[in-house]
Order: sequence, then C-alpha cells, then structure tokens
Amino acid sequence: MNIAALVSGGVDSSVVVHLLKEQGYNPDIFYIRIGMEDEEGYIDCPAEEDIEITTYIAKKYGCRFEEVNLHKEYWDNVVRYTIESVKQGLTPNPDVMCNKLIKFGAFDDRCGKDYDRIATGHYATTHVADGTTFLSTAKDPLKDQTDFLTQLTYPQIAKTLFPIGHLMKSEVRDIAHNAKLPSADRKDSQGICFLGKINYNDFLRRYLGEKEGKIVELETGKVLGSHKGYWFHTIGQRKGLFLSGGPWFVVKKDIEENVLYVSQGYTPEAQYGKEINLLGFHYLSADLWGDFDSMEVLFKIRHTPDFAHGRLSQVDDPVYGRIYHLSSDTKIQGIAAGQYATIYDCRSIEGTDYDTHLVAATGMIV
Repeated sequence: MNIAALVSGGVDSSVVVHLLKEQGYNPDIFYIRIGMEDEEGYIDCPAEEDIEITTYIAKKYGCRFEEVNLHKEYWDNVVRYTIESVKQGLTPNPDVMCNKLIKFGAFDDRCGKDYDRIATGHYATTHVADGTTFLSTAKDPLKDQTDFLTQLTYPQIAKTLFPIGHLMKSEVRDIAHNAKLPSADRKDSQGICFLGKINYNDFLRRYLGEKEGKIVELETGKVLGSHKGYWFHTIGQRKGLFLSGGPWFVVKKDIEENVLYVSQGYTPEAQYGKEINLLGFHYLSADLWGDFDSMEVLFKIRHTPDFAHGRLSQVDDPVYGRIYHLSSDTKIQGIAAGQYATIYDCRSIEGTDYDTHLVAATGMIV
C-alpha cells in the first residue's frame, strides 16, 4: 500500500511515521506549509523548527520528504472563510475547514491523489460496517478530534489512516520517548493553525479594522461600556470586556447596530440554551437511521471530551424552511451561530476495548 504521511513536527504525527514503519510500510512524508509568513507583516510565524524535526524524522526512518506550500489555497479558502464568517457575526471554525479543504482537500489534489492512503496524527478512528467506512471516536476522550473532522467528505474519510487513534496521548509520548524522537516532549500546538504566534484580535483588526459600539446589559438595557467592534467578541466570551462588577458574558450580538449584549454572573441563565437549529445537515458516510420523527443522539458543539445527550428531529422553520433540530437534555453553554454540531450514534461499536461511537452527521448552527 502506497501511503503519504502528513507530518507537522509534533509528537503525534512523528509517532505516526514510527508506527507505519513498524507495520512494514515505507510512507512518503509531507509537510504542509500554510502559515502567514508569506503575507506582509506576518514574520512571526516560523516553520523552521517544524521542518527541522520533520526532516530528522524522514532521515531516521529512510522516508522521502517533501515540503508542500499550500499558502495560497489556505488563504483563498480557510482564511477568507474566517474573515467573512466573523463579518457576518458568526463564530467560525477555521481548523474544521483546514482539515476539509487543505489537509484532506488541496493536498490530495496536489499530491495525495498519487497515494492509496493518507495518514495523519489526528486522534480519531475509522470503522467499516457493511462495506462503508465510518469516522469514529478515538480511545482518548480528552484528545478525540472527530469534531474537527466533521466536515470531511466520504472519499476523504475512506482514504485516511489514523494510526494513533487507538492510543492514549500518554502512550503516544511513551512511544516517542522509547524511539528517541525529538518531538517526544514537544508541547501540543494551540490556537488557530494559520496564525502561529500572531494574536487573533490583531489579525481581525488588520482586515476588519475597529468600530466603536455599545455594550448593553441584556436584562435592563443599561449601557455599561463600549467595544471596538462586534467581530472581536464571540458568544459566551468573558475576557476582554473590561467591565467592572463582573463577571460579564457576551450573550447576544446585534450586527446591524454593532451592539454587544452581556449578562452578569458566573452562570447567567442567558448563556445557556437547549434548542439548536442546524442548516446544511448531512450524513458523513451513510444514513444510519433512515426515516425518523425523533432520534436519540449524542452530540458536541465545541471541542470537549464530553458528549451532550439529546434528540434530533426535523422541524419547519419560518425563515429556513425544513431544517434539523437538536433538543438537548441539559442546558448547553454558548450556543453560537456558525459553529458546527457533530452528531454521534448513541450505540457503542461492539468488539472494541474502549467506548467507541460512530460520527453520524453534522450541521451548522443558525
């Protein structure tokens, strides 16, 4: 089998190469350059250390190494999506789009098309049932990344290998230490991948500027202060409001008037909701349930180790028409338009030594 391994220089993707070699494969290694260092003013996004480690891994295991520059594709797709979503008052998820459009999209168009499978260091697994490959959860619930893969197409899922999905993070680091890999103790990357060390608000300020608006208490209508643009704030946000007598949380945004509505307290009721409407609903691999009026499901609307439990149904909406609706059994914090809901089948997969669930479907919150 001809395998392309996407290696970033981190411990997870480095161990992927080690495991593939142990299994008798000789993958070609690819490093995808997507950072903003090609843009004027973004000199603080160095990829040199990543490439140095990836080069070492390739030499250690005798693998061919190639650096692939997908900066333009990333800018045209993921960065533009991020900016446009924020302008519309939505909460974007650029890492979800990076996986779909770049790591499993543009890379496959450029290089991956010549390979049978593409291996990555994501914490996820796949499961084949009745000849269909399904995305499924990883052994480590804290590291599970299926919610970041929820926009993959079926051909992308079927072609991907997740060699570390059956391992705990501690096991991955143990393998790296035993193999004396330079990335063994390297910290996991944080934040949005294309920004590097660039502050997210500085990025937004560069492309959207500033515009002063009011901060208003939702319950009373009292003006509490001002902000520099609704695009700097997300639903559920606490930090960066600079209001006294807090804590205060952003609970609503008026895009037309550039007004932030806030509510006070550690757990203000206005932060929570149980009803979630979804547009663009689709099954990732195949329809698991057929016709149904209401279906018991597990779901996530943000990156978390815990599932929420609820019911999925179809409803008629006066604005959007026929849509899918999630009704959560418990109150969910910070439901924000633009986020993706990842929906899992409640049944655990039989025959695995840990609690594994199939990723069934996804939709965007409106």
